[in-house]
Amino acid sequence: MITHRLYATLHANMVFVVSFILVISIIILGGIGVYLAEHKHPGANITKLGDALWWAVETITTVGYGDYTPVTTIGRIIAVFVMFSGIGIVVAVLGMIAQRRLQRVESRFKSKTEVQSKIDGIEKLTEDEEGQKSITIGGETLAALEKYYKKELSTSMYKISFAEFVSAHALRDLERTTQAPDSA
Repeated sequence: MITHRLYATLHANMVFVVSFILVISIIILGGIGVYLAEHKHPGANITKLGDALWWAVETITTVGYGDYTPVTTIGRIIAVFVMFSGIGIVVAVLGMIAQRRLQRVESRFKSKTEVQSKIDGIEKLTEDEEGQKSITIGGETLAALEKYYKKELSTSMYKISFAEFVSAHALRDLERTTQAPDSA
């Protein structure tokens, strides 16, 4: 059960998992590469593997304190690769976050337009002997639609009931269409 939940969470957040693995790989490979290029060079300030890994972390995060800098050509080429990798990974992750948010907004908009299309399909407005107004939409009564949308949306989106919401908007629209236009 726990492994199934872990697998589902990892699968749902694959972008973040892959990004994390890429960042760790670039830090380790970039740090080792700079260490190998710099540690024997005279005038180099990256002479220990720990310093090289620290340099890789501050470079990929684009902090760049300046306490450690590569002085060899190969070290600088590796530095450019690490810098662009950090920027690219941040852009990719932010793009995926924006895409997920956009998909959520689109799905909410789609469900609201489905409700509006049902409201636009009003067929009959009746009033019983007690003055209660009843609406038939798309061949279904309001109670049947309420049950359908509560099942589909699986939550109440409004503080008022669905029936009150649809009734208020449907009645308002019907009253507007049945009123004679004012003659000027």
